[in-house]
Amino acid sequence: MKINTNNATLKISAGKPSQFLRNPVPQIAFSGRSNVGKSSLINSLLNRKGLARVSSAPGKTITVNFYDIDSKLFLVDLPGYGYAKRTAQEQIVWSNLVDGYFTKNPNIDLLKLVVQLVDSRIGYTRDDIDMISFMNEMDLPYIIVATKTDKLNKTEREKAVKALITNPVLREGTTIILFSSETKEGKDDLWKEILYYAEK
Repeated sequence: MKINTNNATLKISAGKPSQFLRNPVPQIAFSGRSNVGKSSLINSLLNRKGLARVSSAPGKTITVNFYDIDSKLFLVDLPGYGYAKRTAQEQIVWSNLVDGYFTKNPNIDLLKLVVQLVDSRIGYTRDDIDMISFMNEMDLPYIIVATKTDKLNKTEREKAVKALITNPVLREGTTIILFSSETKEGKDDLWKEILYYAEK
C-alpha cells in the first residue's frame, strides 16, 4: 500500500458509538494510558505538530478520534485509561466508548491492528495488563510500542526492554518497538508494521 502520510485529516471525534465511521478502509487503533504519548506519537508518524491534540490535562478528552490518512487508512486514537482524577461518570463514559469501539464498531472487521502504547520508564501498569489480556481474549492483533525511550539511559533501557519482552501476558512472538517522538526512533519500524497489517 502506497500512502501519502502528509494527506492526513481528523475526520471525526466520536463521543458515542453511533458516530463511529463506516468508511470501508482499514483501521489501526492506538491504545494506552493517559499521558503515555499517543498524541505525540501520532503527530510524529504524520510529520505534524498539532493534528493530534496533546492535552495539557491528561485524561480529560473522552472521544475516539478517527484520522483519515490519504483516504486509505484510519488511525484511530482511543481515549487514554488509568487517569485517577476522572469522576465516576467520566469512567462510565470512557468504558462505554472504548468497549463500544470493540463491540459496536460497524467496521470491526476492518480493525487490522491495535498499537498498544506503554511508557518505557514505567513498564506495564495493571491497566496495560488488563487491556492486553482483553485483546488476547478477543483474539485481536496487537503490537507493543514502548514510548519515551529518549528518557532512558543505556542501563535503564536494557532493563525496560527485558521487562517488556518477558511479561507472560504477551502472546508469543509479539512485536515490541522502542519509540521516541523526540528522536524519531522506531518511526520507520512502526510504519512498516502498520502498513503490513493494513494490507492483510
